[in-house]
Amino acid sequence: MTWAVIITTLVVCMIKVLMTCLPTGVVNWLIRKYEMHSKLNDENATITVNGKNMKGEEKIQFIHYFNEATVLEKYQIFSGYNEHLYLHPENGGTPIVINAKQGRKNIKISVYSYDDHVDVVKQYKKKIVAYSLRSDNLQNVLC
Repeated sequence: MTWAVIITTLVVCMIKVLMTCLPTGVVNWLIRKYEMHSKLNDENATITVNGKNMKGEEKIQFIHYFNEATVLEKYQIFSGYNEHLYLHPENGGTPIVINAKQGRKNIKISVYSYDDHVDVVKQYKKKIVAYSLRSDNLQNVLC
């Protein structure tokens, strides 16, 4: 009986130490896995504006501005109730569509520009995430 308690205590202590002192690589992997505004890579992303592909320096610059943008707030989306408001906004104009592959996931990102912010709608699998960004450079490119 006492050996079972001692072994269980040791196992729980080891799990606690491992969870609180994870290596940097593992921590970075966990953060990347659950981050909302993930960084894009120009090799794995195709950007289309009005059906035309963006290429070259313009594409690299847009991805750089997108990666450096600051997240303002995340919007709450309820499936079947208000998701159409974010997928097809009334005054959003023509979106810039980014198709990217991150790991095994294919992601479709729609970027809508407004006067004071940029809205991003990210779709993957059956999930939709919407949030707003603040980036003066990105807004100037989109206008």
